[in-house]
Formats: sequence, structure tokens, C-alpha cells
Amino acid sequence: MKKLILPAIILATFGCTSMNSASTGPKATATISAISGSNVSGVVNFRELSGGAVEVHAVLSGVPAGVHGFHIHDKGDCGDNGNAAGGHFNPAGAPHAAPTVDPHHAGDFGNVTADAYNKVETTFTTHSITVSPGPNSVVGHAVILHGNPDDLTTQPSGNAGPRIGCGVATLQ
Repeated sequence: MKKLILPAIILATFGCTSMNSASTGPKATATISAISGSNVSGVVNFRELSGGAVEVHAVLSGVPAGVHGFHIHDKGDCGDNGNAAGGHFNPAGAPHAAPTVDPHHAGDFGNVTADAYNKVETTFTTHSITVSPGPNSVVGHAVILHGNPDDLTTQPSGNAGPRIGCGVATLQ
């Protein structure tokens, strides 16, 4: 009996470790700060999964209740109330659209909704970006929360209004 328990413990310990490390790759984080006179703060985490998807997890507070555009922008600069971040991250030159429509900007994440307590917590996966180095890497780009909803059609930005939160994605 003792001969069976030790191999089982070793397999369970090392087997699980191998599975976890094989299922996720590099991670990045953007710490979101208030801009344009808002009270927004929070963090957006990016975790590259096996198969090429990236899991995005955002936890924000101080966000006015309602729907807000949420995007990755071209430059990693939150200056000038987030305007220094430029337009949406769009390495393929695609039109602006909902994240469920092909084609769309790599940075088109659609909208997030703040509850009555001014909080946003959302998790989703996307194949439009990577954390690993390459043309679609989120690292070094600004994450922007807008003051209004993204209408998902107006070119090139969705008419999402002022930028109220900004942070730059950095590799962990």
C-alpha cells in the first residue's frame, strides 16, 4: 500500500504543476488611474492562455454607473487626459467594430458596465491581442476607460466620449 501512495502524491503534485504552467503564459497588468477629473481607479490583468487566447480581468472603482467604452489604445502614454494614447490599437488596419465582429481593431473590447456602487468587475477572453512579444502584444499600450458607451459602429472610435481612466500594460 505504501508503494502506491508515494507515486500518487508525486504524480498529483508534479502533474498539477505541469498542467498549470502549460496552460498559461506571460502576464501583464495595467494600473488604471483617474483622468479628465474622474475618480476612476483599478487594475486590468492580462493572462495569456494556451491556444492563443488572452484572459482579461478588470476591477475598477469610482466609475460613474452605466455603460462605458473600454479599449486598448495605440500608445503607452496617459498624458493629456489620455489623449496622448492615440487611437485604438489596430495593427491590422481593421475597421472599428464590436469585439464579436470580424474584422475589428485588436483594441476593441466593447463596453463594460459600472453598477450602482460605481464598480466594474469583468472577465473575458480575446484572440485579438497577445501578452507575448509581437505585433499584437498589449504590453506597452494604454488601457482606456471612456465616459460614454461605445456605439460599436462609428469610425474610427465608437463615439465613446472622454477618456476617464488610463493605465499602461506592463509585463509582470
